[in-house]
Amino acid sequence: MMKRIGQFVLIAMLLLAITPAFGQEFEQKLQAAAAECGIKVSDVKALEIGKRVKDLYSEKYQLFIEQPIDHTNPAVGTFKQKVVLMHTGYENPMVLVTEGYSSRGAGANYSNELSTMFNANMIEVEHRYFNESIPFMQNDPSITDETLNWDYMTAKNEAADLHRVNQLFKKLYGGKWIATGISKGGQTAMFYTTYYPQDIDISVPYVGPLCKGQEDGRHEPFLAEFAGTERDREILRNFQIEFLKRREKIQPMFEELSAKDKLTYKMTIEAVYDYCVLEFPFAFWQWGYSTDIVPDPKTATDKEMFDFLVKTSGPDYFAEGGSSAPFFVQAAKELGYYGYDTKPFKGLLTIKNAEGYLTKLFVPQSQTFTFDKYLYKDIKKFLETTDSKMMFIYGEFDPWSAVMPEAPVKNEVLKAKGKGRQTMHLFVEPGGSHRARINTLPEEMKKEAIAILKEWLAE
Repeated sequence: MMKRIGQFVLIAMLLLAITPAFGQEFEQKLQAAAAECGIKVSDVKALEIGKRVKDLYSEKYQLFIEQPIDHTNPAVGTFKQKVVLMHTGYENPMVLVTEGYSSRGAGANYSNELSTMFNANMIEVEHRYFNESIPFMQNDPSITDETLNWDYMTAKNEAADLHRVNQLFKKLYGGKWIATGISKGGQTAMFYTTYYPQDIDISVPYVGPLCKGQEDGRHEPFLAEFAGTERDREILRNFQIEFLKRREKIQPMFEELSAKDKLTYKMTIEAVYDYCVLEFPFAFWQWGYSTDIVPDPKTATDKEMFDFLVKTSGPDYFAEGGSSAPFFVQAAKELGYYGYDTKPFKGLLTIKNAEGYLTKLFVPQSQTFTFDKYLYKDIKKFLETTDSKMMFIYGEFDPWSAVMPEAPVKNEVLKAKGKGRQTMHLFVEPGGSHRARINTLPEEMKKEAIAILKEWLAE
């Protein structure tokens, strides 16, 4: 037994001796590349690689890159942006995850289907103004969402952040580059590709919306006329109507839950009730529920009705103090969002209408923003006029598919003339939701998507 313990100790000592050497070698290469680019890199540390991905990644690091707060005016100052790198090989492809929110890459088993499919390295970049990458707050902890200067939360600045990350790591990695992201990350992949198409070889945005207003206007008819079957839509509408009719008995449950979870709102509890009901079909289809599990209003108890609505579109979404304020600010400024159709519930709501709810409920109270359509126009023009290698993935019944880019035009006549978007592909998972991925597509569609990506990577 003592001999076995001694062996374990010896192995542990060897691992401790070897592991820092790998880290030191990487950091030396990184710092040399950073010096060449004129980019400051700090706080480099090795991260744990989980059991599920240990056969794919040999090294994993977290680091911070100094970025200009305003890429057009260095005098505004700088901030540190979190980046996570997962290494498979210096000549392998690089998947650049254009995260739209806080970084999740530090999770031990974090991965991405494109990285797994193609044995690719992966870099995940935390979006500016989120979590540990917030300008101004890094130097002044007294600043809050209410007092933060949001002027530099723009798509162009975030695209420039990603460009600098790309320029730094291209000094180390020689393979093809794939930009990809999910939802808001998919939007980020779109505008990064639009503004810096030369940075990357392939772009794969997942379920990314392309909105043209704070309340775009296309989501409501999508939910009312397209998502699911006519019977599905009737089931959801009947549930909403019955829920509103039971307000007297169910609203105290909202009050009890809010007190228990310490939820506060910028509106009355009556309005919270209304908005949860209005949000219900959007959340239902976004996350791919089945109407088979919707409680029957004719037989369901008040508690069953309440539990199901909270599971689907609970009041925490409308509560103050969440981590999504940066998203709502950018949505109000340039990304856009969706509206609610209140007409089917006339006489049952306490709110007069839902117009302007994004600013009223979600944007920090002291801030007001006018929507600028420039980003929608820039991306739309790029997609219409540029034949970049892009692959879009959507779910058929995901409400965000109401505002996906138009299907690419591909035919032999246009191809012969050198026109049309011959290298742009759109895959829509039948009956799919916001969880649509290449791996969730029907088998033939999945094979086609992977074959296209393999061909692009081989060029």
